Amino acid sequence: MELRNIKDQSPLVQAIFSQNTEDVKFLLDHNEDVNAKDQEHSTPLHAAAYLGNVHIMEMLISSGAKVNAKDQGMLTPLHRAAASRNERAVELLLKHKAEVNPRDKFWQTPLHMAAANWATSCAATLIPHVCSLDVADKSGRTPLHHAAHSGHAEMVNLFLRKGASANANDKKERQPIHWAAHLGHLDVVKLLVSHTADVMCKDKRGYTPLHVAAASGQIDVVKFLMRLKVEMNEPNIFGNTALHMACQMGQDIVVTELVNRGANVNQPSYHGNTPLHLAATSSSGVLCLELLVSSGADVNMQNKEGKSPLHVAARHGHFTGSQILIQNGGEVDCVDMNGNTPLHGRTCLHAAASGGNVECLNLLLSSGAKLGIKDNLGRSALHYAAANGNSQCTISLVRAGSEVNEADLTGCSPLHYAAASHTFCREGANYETNLSIEKEQEAFLCLDYLLDNGANPILKNSRGYSAVHYAAAYGNKQHLELLLEISFNCLEEVESNIPVSPLHLAAHYGHCEALHLLCETLVSLDVRDIKGQTALHLAAQRGFSRCVEVLLEHQASYTLKDHKKKWTALHAAAAEGQVDCVLLLVNREQSADMLDSQDALGQTPLMLAALGHHNDCVHILLEKKAKADSADKQGFTALHRAAVLGSEDCVNAVDQSGCSALMVAADSGQTAAVEFLLHKARPDLTLVDVNNNTALHLACSKGHEMCALMILGELTDSSLINARNNALQMPLHIAARKGLATVVQVLLSRGAAVMAVDEDGHTPALACAPNKNVADCLALILSTMKPYSPRETDTSTTSHFGPILKNCGIAAACGSSGKLCHA
Repeated sequence: MELRNIKDQSPLVQAIFSQNTEDVKFLLDHNEDVNAKDQEHSTPLHAAAYLGNVHIMEMLISSGAKVNAKDQGMLTPLHRAAASRNERAVELLLKHKAEVNPRDKFWQTPLHMAAANWATSCAATLIPHVCSLDVADKSGRTPLHHAAHSGHAEMVNLFLRKGASANANDKKERQPIHWAAHLGHLDVVKLLVSHTADVMCKDKRGYTPLHVAAASGQIDVVKFLMRLKVEMNEPNIFGNTALHMACQMGQDIVVTELVNRGANVNQPSYHGNTPLHLAATSSSGVLCLELLVSSGADVNMQNKEGKSPLHVAARHGHFTGSQILIQNGGEVDCVDMNGNTPLHGRTCLHAAASGGNVECLNLLLSSGAKLGIKDNLGRSALHYAAANGNSQCTISLVRAGSEVNEADLTGCSPLHYAAASHTFCREGANYETNLSIEKEQEAFLCLDYLLDNGANPILKNSRGYSAVHYAAAYGNKQHLELLLEISFNCLEEVESNIPVSPLHLAAHYGHCEALHLLCETLVSLDVRDIKGQTALHLAAQRGFSRCVEVLLEHQASYTLKDHKKKWTALHAAAAEGQVDCVLLLVNREQSADMLDSQDALGQTPLMLAALGHHNDCVHILLEKKAKADSADKQGFTALHRAAVLGSEDCVNAVDQSGCSALMVAADSGQTAAVEFLLHKARPDLTLVDVNNNTALHLACSKGHEMCALMILGELTDSSLINARNNALQMPLHIAARKGLATVVQVLLSRGAAVMAVDEDGHTPALACAPNKNVADCLALILSTMKPYSPRETDTSTTSHFGPILKNCGIAAACGSSGKLCHA
């Protein structure tokens, strides 16, 4: 059970944990709730099962404790007993008919619990009662997976003897032998192999047991698998062999074993990387690299990007690895597919600055490394340090004489790169981790140090962007704040829309914190880019609802149109199906002014949403009373567009009264529209409005006979013939009242119920009367009429109009004289 303060538990649970049977009996005798749940929804029986006190459990069950009660994690007392290895508790619960296969929130059964917790005797007790030994949890793992993972050979042996599948796959297609090999449980691996486990089985990524054992450094398992003659050069889906994996993880003992057994040291992966490439990338791969080189690995073999192991080692700042490669013939002038060499163009100083390896960098500087050397893009080591937010490397390079305003081939200074630095997490998962906070602080110190040492914050690159633009584009709020504080001239950069303003960049990339800061700084938020778009246009189009909210809160105009398409922000959001942004925009006080605003082609936001099949946006706009019948410059409405595109959801979208397009057309007698919709759009004829009227009801109610007949022609669901609205009227009632003879005839031929009554008790026949009083009189007259021919003289025959009369609310009967008697 979870660790909880015993003082917070009920007296009964406290007595159970004290294992004081007398107190437990006393409390039960005094009506203590035996099924009371604590804050985790655990019952007293959960506690007793966890402790394994069968005497107390028996007392609780005898007092009405529910043996299948579930706590917040969906665990039953049987789960608890199995997890805490209490065999007698398991037996007692089974004796009292506890469900043997209940699942917790991870879909694990008590047998999974027993398997994972070395509870062999509990598992043996449960096995005869379970429906399957291979039942899988939410991850697809069977009890045998859990037993193999825990390394309990006795448990594994039990499952195998009882018939569990040694080759069962979880959802990642990993078998029990994968877990045993990965965790180094050699005895379990041997047991599984002796029960026909597939030693070459692969998971979804193509990893065999040898791959996982090699990666985790399980040398004993690797040796055992080697003795079984497994294929050691078998690739996974990336083309990596077991040797690749061992080199990447720095498992030098495994590398030695594999190489001695004849593993191919030059086998390339599907990206062309050899084991030597991966050893060069690994921070713990120096020994592996030496072993490979001494075993004949090709130090100059290039991957598909043309990079040699020396390129890779230099890129990751692995100075020792670079030295080993150079000393063993690594070509320092080897050019990759981008024209970069490992050392010339991009030096080890560049690599150290990029990786933040200040010790390596200081060693290189003290050894006479040249600061002025640039890579093929004109970037110095300081550019690399700044780009990665490495403050210590930045300080060392500036103190050594690096030029803080030196531009690369694109005109970017180190300050541009520092402003754009995004090596830490922002506005996302794990933002609050200590590591990300430290990296953020270090990146900020890097920018601050450059500014303190003469970096020019308004220096522009070849495209006209300053450091302010980069800070906004990458959402670095602290960097942006510092740049705005450091110089008044930076404020001019914020106002500038050439080539595009920082406000646009922050909105385009969805950085709401940076955007908020800019909104607080700017006088106007309606600055336009070269296309006439505002920041609100960009945020709405790209679906950054929080940015839209920030801009609207700071009074950004939402009625402005761009230059070319004449779109408002609502057009942009609707066209891209940005539901949250559409909601924010239509809920503004003056939103009615732009709901039906037309663009350069006469299209409204509703038309654009329909064109894009954005059904949720269509629903929202209709609910806000956007005009569904507005036509564009070609004469097409939103409905035309949706129908032609076959967008059934848009065609069936309903307005605030629950009416679809077909229902509106039928109600207003738009015969051509009804015909178009029925034949082109396949509308849903079962839809009803707020009064439960179908399209057929509405067509009949307004006397639109042709519309009603067309709808009847498309009806395939016979239940719609007798569908009732809130007044219990069927289409036959309404058609009869409106005098639609042809419609009535068709309805009768389709099986319409002639004796069904509405809320006034009127049948369709009585509904023909002009008002209720006339209908009641008609009912009285009909009740006195003989239902049979004059030749039938039996006056005792009951009139079949009796039910009609009764439903009219008039108590009448025929006396023996044939006169009408009123009660």
